[in-house]
Amino acid sequence: MQTGVLIYEDNQSLRESITQLLTYTQGYVVLGSFPNVLQAETQLKQLRPDIILMDIDMPGGINGIEAVKRIRAFDKKTPIIMLTVFDDQTNVLDAIFAGASGYLLKKHLSDRLTEAIQEVLTGGAPMSPNVARLVIASMHKYTPAVETPYSLTAREQEILTALSRGTGYKAIAAQYFISLDTVRTHIKNIYQKMQVHSQLEAVAKFRDSGMT
Repeated sequence: MQTGVLIYEDNQSLRESITQLLTYTQGYVVLGSFPNVLQAETQLKQLRPDIILMDIDMPGGINGIEAVKRIRAFDKKTPIIMLTVFDDQTNVLDAIFAGASGYLLKKHLSDRLTEAIQEVLTGGAPMSPNVARLVIASMHKYTPAVETPYSLTAREQEILTALSRGTGYKAIAAQYFISLDTVRTHIKNIYQKMQVHSQLEAVAKFRDSGMT
């Protein structure tokens, strides 16, 4: 029996690479692959995957961690493995608290993806080695991130900090290993939360708030 996989990843080339890897690996079938999670609930209920592969940074106003929270509101069982370039404490532990079943860095995909899928399907919690060390070292003292002024996420604060330093959109995308569309989506969300209409207004409010 084949394992049905659902993929959420905004980077098209990486999404296609993961699809190709699983397609050519015996025992797997990719039920769907999507660049955002806006229709995740409908897609999950229609496609009924055995496992979900979830990126963290995606366009559309909902990131992977928030998507996991929403999925867990109606589906407690389907395993979700986070696929990401981020191995910082906030992203790792927020993903786990949200209900993620495993956490795999993208640089380990070609070597560990199918192994991680099998591990989570048999009740394990696959993690890249440095992520596992971080969890062990941090879990006893970690509390989920508190809301920041204007309810900006950690990633939105990083992007706003970069903008305040004069960094361009393309440079920000390269710095954080995200697509240009994802950068634009984050900036759109920043404008909405801060109730501004331009980069200059956003940066000015950012500095006035003392978040810099």
